[in-house]
Amino acid sequence: MTFPESDKKKSSYVAVIVLAALLLVVLLTCVPYLVSIAFAEGPATAAASPIFGVTIPGGYKQWELIAPAEEAAPLNELRAVFGNQTAIDAYQDGKLPFPDGTILVKRAWKRTQSPDFASATIPGAATTVQVMVKDSRRYAATGGWGFGRFVNGKSVDEAQHRTCFACHEARAKGHDYVFTRLAP
Repeated sequence: MTFPESDKKKSSYVAVIVLAALLLVVLLTCVPYLVSIAFAEGPATAAASPIFGVTIPGGYKQWELIAPAEEAAPLNELRAVFGNQTAIDAYQDGKLPFPDGTILVKRAWKRTQSPDFASATIPGAATTVQVMVKDSRRYAATGGWGFGRFVNGKSVDEAQHRTCFACHEARAKGHDYVFTRLAP
């Protein structure tokens, strides 16, 4: 069956209008979702650490636990170090130095006596979130690691960040500047 030329043009216009309407619906449906994702973590640079530009990575609370630790007085903290998949793979393979892309996040809380179990301590108030990011080119001067220390989601000052590498260099140089070992 053949259509007159005018029917073919009408059919083409209808197809273009339907396609445009479909694209508009998709766009209007997706844009609010994409905007909410973009702003869910807040602007990355607002909370970036001085010197290093490190931020708290989104979703880190769902990362795999590398190891817990307890810090004695005067800090009296419970700590837990988590790693992204690159970190977990390196730990499991015993790979040193850690590969670029490794991210370690330490969460710390004041140690508090459990109200339900006398011999147990539990996390109390959150104290800090500390982040190490491996990028051997960007952070060549600090063993390939960038550092971030955050209190209430805000980066601490530059003076505190200047102490990060010196401490890691003095105590953990032989383990690619990382204190934490994978818990058995």
